[in-house]
Amino acid sequence: MNKELMEALDMLEKEKNISKESLFEAIENSLMTACSKHFKKAYNIKVEIDHETCEYRLFAEKEVIPDDDEPIDKMTEVCLSEAKEADPDCEVGDLVNIEIQSTEFTRIATQNAKNVILQKIREEERNAIYREYSDKEHQVVTGVVQRFIGRNVSVNLGRTDALLNEKEQIRGERYRIMDRMKVYVLEVRDSNRGPRIMVSRTHPELVKKLFEQEVTEIKDGTVKIVGIAREPGSRSKIAVYSYNPNVDPVGACVGVNGSRVSMIVDELNGEKIDIIPWDDNPGNLIQNALSPAKVVHVFADPEEQTANVVVPDKMLSLAIGKEGQNARLAARLTGYKIDIKSETQAKDAPGFRPEDYLDDEYDDEEEGYYDEDGMYIGDPEEDYETEYEEVEDESDDAEYEEVEEEEYAEDEEEEYVEE
Repeated sequence: MNKELMEALDMLEKEKNISKESLFEAIENSLMTACSKHFKKAYNIKVEIDHETCEYRLFAEKEVIPDDDEPIDKMTEVCLSEAKEADPDCEVGDLVNIEIQSTEFTRIATQNAKNVILQKIREEERNAIYREYSDKEHQVVTGVVQRFIGRNVSVNLGRTDALLNEKEQIRGERYRIMDRMKVYVLEVRDSNRGPRIMVSRTHPELVKKLFEQEVTEIKDGTVKIVGIAREPGSRSKIAVYSYNPNVDPVGACVGVNGSRVSMIVDELNGEKIDIIPWDDNPGNLIQNALSPAKVVHVFADPEEQTANVVVPDKMLSLAIGKEGQNARLAARLTGYKIDIKSETQAKDAPGFRPEDYLDDEYDDEEEGYYDEDGMYIGDPEEDYETEYEEVEDESDDAEYEEVEEEEYAEDEEEEYVEE
């Protein structure tokens, strides 16, 4: 039993994450290569490897010829007497497997076999690394700053290095050799030199994945991060929703005394994070997104994806934020184009006054009478015509009664004359 070879295979399988089957295949290919270099041919060579003991044997398939004939090619022909040592039942014309001793290989053939094994090991190691990190694509991993390549940073992820491009670095963030940090895996590509891994510190998904790691309610699906808007290194806004009415989504993300969100803020080197509750009503969502500013009115148009917002005079600068950051992040988070004015400005601005929308609603309503529940009763013109017709009917009845009274009087007068 080849213990040394078995121990070497076990070590490679454990450290390099290479399967033994691949290693046995590499050994088989290396022996075939050695035969090809030593005997100038290998099409009739067979390799048998015992995967339990690591013992291997080489055989050349040869045609049996009579003892009186001289083999033209010793790699393809064998005399009958020699063939019977391997197979006593063989006859002339049969194909017999004759064992080859690998110790006969030259130094060059042996070196080539070694190179084949090493090449196979490198290929399998690259494939193993690619499979491992391709599963981590779009996930957060921990890395160590290894070296600087121009303005780019090489980050060691354990078994391989990843590249943090300058555009994926947080502005103002300083990196030092051996610094540990969490990065978001953007892409894993396979190449001849091994897997090429691109990571980021600015991607919005980095904040989302950090919350998933820290907040148990997000991990188990009770709380969901519906939207996120981020300006790396400065501020982020996230909207959260709870599927359980007894669980406060904002409180779950903040944690006791802010313990959960503070760990994420520290990981992002002090980046501010606003956590707001998600609301299906766009007006309420926009109002929440503009926090910490207070909002007086929100006039949202879902079709045009626009919103006019009125805030108190003293809250205007807070609602807009420094260099428009708060309003900009709120617009990204909600998907609405937001226009903000103070109460004083809104008095003379069409579209920012409640009466503008009340007038529109009144114009659209049908004129007429409505009961206390808002149900339509009738048109005033219809009532007028009905009353007019009723008046005409009453006058006709009056004239009819006067004619009857006159005729009745004449009849009485005639009766008196006759008497």
